[in-house]
Amino acid sequence: MIYETHPDNPNPRAIQKAIAALERGELIAYATDTVYGLGCDIHSKSAVERALALKGYSKYHALSFLCADLSDISNFARVETPVYKMLKRCLPGPYTFILPATREVPKMLISKQKTVGLRVPDHPVCRDLLKAFGRPILSTSVTDRDGHVIGDPSEIQEIWGEQVAVILDSGIIESKSSTVVDCTAEDEPVILREGKGDITLIYYG
Repeated sequence: MIYETHPDNPNPRAIQKAIAALERGELIAYATDTVYGLGCDIHSKSAVERALALKGYSKYHALSFLCADLSDISNFARVETPVYKMLKRCLPGPYTFILPATREVPKMLISKQKTVGLRVPDHPVCRDLLKAFGRPILSTSVTDRDGHVIGDPSEIQEIWGEQVAVILDSGIIESKSSTVVDCTAEDEPVILREGKGDITLIYYG
């Protein structure tokens, strides 16, 4: 089902429909500050496996997930003081940070290097969704069958309507991926992918 929800003033009924789908262990699609995300409850193993299959990923492919705020991140990653200061400058915002994972992260979302990718998106739909759900949500871009990012919710419905239980339609997004920053190096953060976001915030406070 597709539900319209304004990007700046999310529809509470639509948010609740998405929450109900997450609670049932189903997949949803939602707008972020970068692209439309494909999400599910990170603690639903079957839902995460379906998301992996839909993207054509192996079970070892690194996936990130959305956190509501910085305090939420500290539950799932070990964050040293210098890194915390950088996160505080950049978040919420269009960045994905690779951090050392804690035991709270589900095993299938931990990379072979024992790291995890975390985001705190700057988008009202995501904020309302995370606040209402009360725990993190898987985050991977919605793509077509050839791997191209989809910015039109009607196209998401056309291609993936049978696999995605709820689509939160916030209009067409001119998609640009998040900037991915590896924070596990000993000296300074390493930009793995430059996308949306001001990269000077990563190095200069």
